[in-house]
Order: sequence, then structure tokens, then C-alpha cells
Amino acid sequence: MTTATLGAFLNSYVGQGDSLRSAVAATIHQLAEAAIKIRHVINQGVLGAAFAGTRGANADGDIQKDLDVFADDIFLDAMRHAPVALYASEELEQPVLLNGEAPLAVAIDPLDGSSNIDTNVSIGTIFSLLPATGAPGANPAAVFLQAGTNQIGAGFFIYGPQLALVLSLGSGTHIFVLSSRLGSFVQAYESRIIPDRTQEFAINAANYRHWDEAVRLYMDDCLKGSEGPRERDFNMRWIASLVADCYRILIRGGIFLYPGDNRKGYHHGRLRLVYEANPIAYLVEQAGGAATDTVTRILDLEPESLHQRTPVVFGSSREVHRIARYHTEPSSIGERAPLFGNRGLFRA
Repeated sequence: MTTATLGAFLNSYVGQGDSLRSAVAATIHQLAEAAIKIRHVINQGVLGAAFAGTRGANADGDIQKDLDVFADDIFLDAMRHAPVALYASEELEQPVLLNGEAPLAVAIDPLDGSSNIDTNVSIGTIFSLLPATGAPGANPAAVFLQAGTNQIGAGFFIYGPQLALVLSLGSGTHIFVLSSRLGSFVQAYESRIIPDRTQEFAINAANYRHWDEAVRLYMDDCLKGSEGPRERDFNMRWIASLVADCYRILIRGGIFLYPGDNRKGYHHGRLRLVYEANPIAYLVEQAGGAATDTVTRILDLEPESLHQRTPVVFGSSREVHRIARYHTEPSSIGERAPLFGNRGLFRA
């Protein structure tokens, strides 16, 4: 384990004064300071004034908590002090123009997993750094409609037993933990690698009846364990907090699935491409994993709207690619040929 601080890591990243890298480093510093403020409020729990009240729905139709709005305000204010042209948030209908001459655009989910606030489960903040291309002041939303491959960096803060920052700036995925003694983030894991094989999955199994046939059959094969076609036992983990599930996979491997399904409003998935799927996919790929919409690489998708949703599968690369084959090449999976000829575990 290294003892490098986040500041030292960013100084090394900047090197000999590259202007874009300097802007990225300054923005990360501001995000980190804002996350520490959020952590202090979260630690107060229901004793804090901004904790668990609700305000209706946000621009994307989800229930909005007081802490969602508080976190959004904190991060927006932090970005006013960073070299950021545009700030786009899951909590806001349109991006905010901050400095049209600045080189960066920041897309952020200020408080991921806020449905877990009342139950004291880990929640987080997810962010994506993009180049502020074109004319930011003329059409702010268009700046964010870039494929995820264009990201300069991405990361998330997780407010759990430790306040941790998972960060990639294009050269591996690194994890920093806030040191209460030093008052700064210290590198705890350098260049995490997700094992390409796994026997652990994360999915909300309550939605089984709503999934398409390929997803159900994949899960049937996993759940049959060592007696089934996979010939090994699988464990299920589901926290219902994207950052918490991703952090676990980065530490010990696994696969996460949030497919689209046949419920109203879920046909195209529920996770946001710009605010959640792209930054998570960037981090996972930089750690040697894979991320798809069940078939297509997430980072190759071209967003059509700011709050677009997508199905998401990410984690251990062999398992992610296997799920894609259940959708596109069922006959190539030797132990299930023809794929749709077998009865599922939960079907009579």
C-alpha cells in the first residue's frame, strides 16, 4: 500500500505544467473539498437539518431528498471556483454555464443512492470530466452529448465507513481514503485490477419476471450452481447503491447487472448514461473490467439527450462478454444449445 496523498498524485499527473491537466487537477481538488463537506453533513444523520426530507421529483422524475439538493448546491458552488465551463447535474434540467472560456465540463450525480439515506447504507457522488468542446454558451446541453470515450477522467466518492475517492485520469483506477489525521486523501489502492472471472453477481432478483429471456436464462444458469451448466456456485450481493456495488467489485471482483425490463419506464434501463453509466464504465475499464448495455460497450454509446437512461452490465470481463453472448449468440454457449429450449429455474 502506498502513502501518496491525492495532492502528490495530482502533481505527478500534471507534470510540467500542461494546461488541461492543471485544470483537471484543480477541479479534482475542488470536488474533494466539497465531498468532505458533504461527509460532515451525512455524519449528522437525522440530527442534521438537510438530511431526510423530500421535495418531490427532480428533472429526471426521481424522488428528490433535501440532501440531494444540498449536495448539488455544494458541488455547484465548488465548481464555480474551478476551471469549469459547464456544470450538468442529475438534479437540474439543464446545465449551468459557469465560465465559457474554461476547458472542462463536469457531469455529476451529486448523491447517488439517496433512497438509502434513511437506512444508513453507503451513498456517493459520481462525476465525469469532459472537454468543453464547441461553444458552451450557445448550446450547453450539446457539450455533454459526447461518447464516454471522450472523458478526460471520472470518479466517485463513497460515503461509507471510510470516505473514499475512486479516480481514474486515464491511467488505471486508483482509490484514495480520507485520513482524519492528515485531513487529506491518501492513496490506499494503486491501479486496481478486476479479476476477469467471478462467482459473484449483483442484481435485483425481485424483477426476475420483468427481464427479457436472455437475462433470465443467464441468471437461471448461475443459480443452478455446481450442479448446473456453469458447474460452480455463485453468490449474490445487491446493495441498491451503485457506488457501493461498484466499489465492492473493484476490491474483490464480481458483476453488476441493471438491465432494462418490461415495466413502464424501464424499457431502456434506469441508470443515466451521462451521469452514472459513462463514469462507472470508464473506471471499470481502466481497472481491466468491461461495461456494456448488455450488448454494446457503454463508452461507445452516443448520448441523444442529457438525462438519457441505459441498461448497464459491468465488472469481470469474461462474465460481461458472456451476458452479451446470451443476447446475440445463444447457440455459441455450448452448455445451453439451443439457448431458449431449456426451462428456467423459476419456471414450472
